[in-house]
Amino acid sequence: MPEPRIRVAAYVIRHRTTPELLVFDHVDAPEAGTQVPAGGVLPDESLEQAVLRELAEETGLTEVTLVGPVAVDHKPREDNGRPRRTTFFHLTAAPDSADAWRHRVHGDGADAGMEFACRFVPLPLAEKLADAQDAWLGRIEG
Repeated sequence: MPEPRIRVAAYVIRHRTTPELLVFDHVDAPEAGTQVPAGGVLPDESLEQAVLRELAEETGLTEVTLVGPVAVDHKPREDNGRPRRTTFFHLTAAPDSADAWRHRVHGDGADAGMEFACRFVPLPLAEKLADAQDAWLGRIEG
């Protein structure tokens, strides 16, 4: 069996009257569904460095506090069945951070150049996230 692809995912929570989660949609590929920032870990990069990099690349958001890991998911990719291990992290954003914005992805990854529509949505979520990314949200205390 091949080694799993090592990944990270970011649960960025903003606290206002109710807690809110940062999510995004692909502007040019709405069929991809609503997601949280996530992606692969580069060689010689810590999981913490990777989650902060992925968050910045996919949303432009850099003013966050890393709280810590929430869970490790060992779910294979749906499209090809290849193994992957994703560490989900809890991060916080300032209450006065923007409600919604668009961001063009930077970097040299597969999503470079894509445009994402980012926004904070209230918790609990009204709809499920793509690829069951919301599976570990219950582990974050409000």
